[in-house]
Amino acid sequence: MLNEHIARAFDRDLEAVQAMIMKMGGLVEAALSDAAKALDTQDESLAEQVRQGDKAIDALEEMINTECARLIAMRAPIATDLRTVLTVMKIASSLERCGDYAKNLAKRALVLNAMTPIPGAAGSIRRMARQVGLLLKDALDAFVSRDAGLAAEVRLRDEEVDQMYNALFREFLTHMMEDTRNISACMHLHFIAKNIERVGDHATTIAEQVIYLTTGALPDEARPKAELAGGDA
Repeated sequence: MLNEHIARAFDRDLEAVQAMIMKMGGLVEAALSDAAKALDTQDESLAEQVRQGDKAIDALEEMINTECARLIAMRAPIATDLRTVLTVMKIASSLERCGDYAKNLAKRALVLNAMTPIPGAAGSIRRMARQVGLLLKDALDAFVSRDAGLAAEVRLRDEEVDQMYNALFREFLTHMMEDTRNISACMHLHFIAKNIERVGDHATTIAEQVIYLTTGALPDEARPKAELAGGDA
């Protein structure tokens, strides 16, 4: 009876920490979407809201790590249970980085508001952010449902994000070559695109952790990755 009670208590604790992961994921998805919207609509209050909201994402990561450390120390989980706790910690770390990228997008959106707009750029950035947001959502859904197949699809779809980034890089380069007055704005836009591309990388990392969780091993083959234009900005 004691062992059964301990097992039930551990399950409850695990469910609670996984609920925190999903809350954190929802905040990150919203931050990315709102930051891209703020850029597109030149909404300074929304951009500032994203910047301030990153504190809640950081706080959740700290809570998750503290709770996971407590679970390991108090429950000494093994096998699948231990993999779950370790996966949760790694996902929290990836989500925290994604939140930082969304915050950086919001900061640059505020700077770009004072510059001459690059035609069509903000809309293209927003479309890329929407694509990456879906990637992140599917990676988290795969975690909740323990769906290795969906996680594998996320890994493959990251190449589409790389291609979108490359197209944007070429577009910004063209604007800079046509008019040197566009250089500053295009550099900010390039860094924004690169940050969004990196969120896509973290989504695939989460997907790989789901595969590890469900199968006990990380994928053997390297995920498809388009060669990125402009180097690692």
